[in-house]
Amino acid sequence: MRTKLSIGIFCGVLAFGAGAQAGPPPTNAYRYALPLDLALEAATEAVRVCGLNGYRVTATVVNMDGISQVVLRGDGATVHTGQSSYEKAFTVVTLGPEFNFDTSGALFELVKTNPYAPRLAQVTHVMALPGAVSIRAGNAIVAALGVGGAPGGDKDEVCARAGVAKIADRLPR
Repeated sequence: MRTKLSIGIFCGVLAFGAGAQAGPPPTNAYRYALPLDLALEAATEAVRVCGLNGYRVTATVVNMDGISQVVLRGDGATVHTGQSSYEKAFTVVTLGPEFNFDTSGALFELVKTNPYAPRLAQVTHVMALPGAVSIRAGNAIVAALGVGGAPGGDKDEVCARAGVAKIADRLPR
């Protein structure tokens, strides 16, 4: 009786173990990571374009894990510009894929028109202001470039777009 019970438990463990390992790997097993040189180039271009217009800004590239990959504080940019550039980019990488938007300005517009959206703007590190643009490889957002410090998020977003445009032709399609 004890032998039959042991064999039954052993076979159950084998069957459970085999079932747990079966099946295809998760679809997110591989994810493109934006190379540092491209992230730095995009941030540099954003700060440069804003500087040409007299705006003292910080540009931040945030990866899909919500971590800053590059933070570039332009000459004369005040301390708060780092936080706003990060939070705008964080907004795009965390909510953009879920709500199908490519800019923090899109959340800004959503907050104005959807009665439930203002609650999203209260989530830690989410900022419902224009100023960040997604960086895409193929159809997937792989990072975002946020800019803070210009006199208006619309101007920040122009600079962020310029930064992303500078590297767009070198991203996987």
